[in-house]
Amino acid sequence: MDMENQYFLLVRRWLELRQRAIVLLICVLAHVLANEIYQKKFTYILPGWEGTASDSRIIKNALRREDKLKIPEGKYYLVDAGFMLTRGLITPYRGVHYHLKEYSRRNPPLNYKQLFNLRHSKLRNAIERAFGVLKKRFVILSNGTEPTYGIKVQKMIIYACIILHNFLMSVDPNDEILREVDMELLNQDASNETIHASSGQSSEASEGEAIREHIATQMWIDYQNNEAAIENELDA
Repeated sequence: MDMENQYFLLVRRWLELRQRAIVLLICVLAHVLANEIYQKKFTYILPGWEGTASDSRIIKNALRREDKLKIPEGKYYLVDAGFMLTRGLITPYRGVHYHLKEYSRRNPPLNYKQLFNLRHSKLRNAIERAFGVLKKRFVILSNGTEPTYGIKVQKMIIYACIILHNFLMSVDPNDEILREVDMELLNQDASNETIHASSGQSSEASEGEAIREHIATQMWIDYQNNEAAIENELDA
């Protein structure tokens, strides 16, 4: 993916405060020179949704509200399979291997769709690291204890934890926490997740499909013409 010219973000609903508290979090992925440097910082927070609210309902609200999530002109977000494919929200290919565990040196991507899903999954994994670090730092977000305070207080807790998290990632990333999170992600069983999102029939979906096809085919051409990329793809 052209990470120097595109914003790569992953949209995700989060239910860690249980009950009615839900937050939509966006992580920016930075690209410096030839290396992927993931800041593990959150840049947009939308707490307060009920746990029964659908992904599509939340993202529509996030894109239309006064303090909305903005998609820069000509840019897009990489999103989970649970969201609708549009020109501004790019999902993985359905029915194609996705998770990192499904690829290896002996089982490399065989076509442009698999390569796209592999790289999409790598970026998602970076976001999972950000969530993992956040929860390790602030156990209140994931200890499973039933909240005894109201929604407004829960929302303020989310804001406070994320503000502190962003600050600490700049001054004290804590390599020990990062190692713990990496180990947990490595051992995580992703077999219960399936890529099943529907792209729909709208013009927005068609535009999203065209954008995804263009990105994926160009990546595949570059991948095939670069022996070093083929050798290093599964090591990144």
